[in-house]
Amino acid sequence: MFHRLRLTCLAIAYSCAWAAPAASPHRPLVLDMVHYNPGEARYETSYENPAVIREMGYNGKVYFLFDSPTLAVNWESVDPDIFPAGSPGRAWVDEVATRIDAEHAAAKAQGLSVYAMSDLILFPKSLIDKYKLGDTFGDPRNHKTEKFLRLLIGQVFDHFPNLDGLVVRIGETYLHDAPFHRGKINQREDADQTIIPLIQILRDEICVKRNKQLIFRTWMSFDTNVARYLKISSAIEPHPNLVFGVKHCENDFHRGNAFSKIIGQGRHPQLIEVQCSREYEGKGAYPNYIARGVIDGFEEHLPSLPSEHIRSIGEFARKNPLYAGLWTWTRGGGWGGPYIKNELWPDLNAAILARWALDPQQDEAVLFQNYSTHKLGLDEPNAKKFRRLALLSADAVLRGKTGTRREISPWWSRDDGINKPDLPSDAKALQRVLDQQDEAVALWREIAALAREIKFPDVNTADYVTVSSDYGLHLYRIYQAFVHLCALGEKGSPDELRTWFAAYDSAWADYRKLPARSPQCATLYREAGASVGGVGPGLEKVIEKIRKAAAN
Repeated sequence: MFHRLRLTCLAIAYSCAWAAPAASPHRPLVLDMVHYNPGEARYETSYENPAVIREMGYNGKVYFLFDSPTLAVNWESVDPDIFPAGSPGRAWVDEVATRIDAEHAAAKAQGLSVYAMSDLILFPKSLIDKYKLGDTFGDPRNHKTEKFLRLLIGQVFDHFPNLDGLVVRIGETYLHDAPFHRGKINQREDADQTIIPLIQILRDEICVKRNKQLIFRTWMSFDTNVARYLKISSAIEPHPNLVFGVKHCENDFHRGNAFSKIIGQGRHPQLIEVQCSREYEGKGAYPNYIARGVIDGFEEHLPSLPSEHIRSIGEFARKNPLYAGLWTWTRGGGWGGPYIKNELWPDLNAAILARWALDPQQDEAVLFQNYSTHKLGLDEPNAKKFRRLALLSADAVLRGKTGTRREISPWWSRDDGINKPDLPSDAKALQRVLDQQDEAVALWREIAALAREIKFPDVNTADYVTVSSDYGLHLYRIYQAFVHLCALGEKGSPDELRTWFAAYDSAWADYRKLPARSPQCATLYREAGASVGGVGPGLEKVIEKIRKAAAN
């Protein structure tokens, strides 16, 4: 498994025709973040270079959870016993603070605004123990919790003056790389007990007292219930520095998930979140162009939403004054692999989205053409083929993962693990699922053929487009055979089982040859279930069980 990857990076320098537009004080926020796997060594990525993302069009950077200043204050001005000088905790905190100072200075030198994502409520273990907060510190209404939370926010902005704002989440708490802290939140979906009082404290400390920005994420707290969202929106007085963060789809970044119902609702500006190397869809190991769907609407959303409803981020940005901008995760999300060595596919999504977000009147197809010609150096005929490949990838991923009607839960394959899909019991729905598995593979075959036809000036790009397209083809052949075998089950007809076992084994054999063919090939999926967050038994166990039954 790769932890520190040597990337075949795309060229940093952009031609004048593809250079980022000049800065303007009235532009939306266009932010980027790299999400590392919690508890693992960090992978290398060009997107940690502030100069790279500035040239892409971003005007701000969000630092990940374990680069949050909430972990890097020493509490000395409040109570020197929390991290005493010379203690292991103090050494750790000071080391984090030194790293954060350097990161912020580098971003500021490129003219970027600086934000940090932070889990709340998060306190040092020693503070919790000394002041006996263990039972109460997850409750923002508790007077001691409120007192120390306000003190924490004050120290954060006092110690890190380059910080322009915090991005706060309460959906989960990750402590894998925070050995001296504890996190807790009570009733994260309760508007009255948790969300409203917490936002009010943060609004007062960050927006009002310090004239800094608060981006409060709605995810896993008030992102799917419109009534709850509107109640919170009504209870919190708007402020120029207060923004709500909203994913473009509900729940996680799955194709097939519903378009967010809360986009455009209430009275607070909304920053839209987009994952560019999707954790449930290969993480950039194969083509997966989602920028057009984010901007103009995904095919699974458009038919189900009435025309008067906001149906895409493009409509929201062009028609609704609540549009505050876009926040991408160029890399990361989820756990484990695949680990990529070439950032082409996340770069394509991120570069289109960043430039579009600055001026939502732009046409996505024109931005794509500019990227193809000025970034990749393609002439018009080859740019058209590259466009066709990218659009086909979006169709293939949807059909192979959930189906156009979302008749398979998307959780069956995530990161680099594969689990048994929960197939529909209705015969017609099941047949649609199987037909779309076949359709996905047919699309991947076209993608793989196009990859060989496109004449890229750069040999590394040509190699990566080819090997990553084959990666998608063979992985989705594995999906196809696996889903068909799961549908047949242990009592399937012997002839059909033999046919699909042969297809399954052949797909794995072709897939496993890819790393030897190109050093740019991403790490492979495992013949097992997802190590974190997988639903249902792992692929290997399911196949073994069906093989045994078929042999008897």
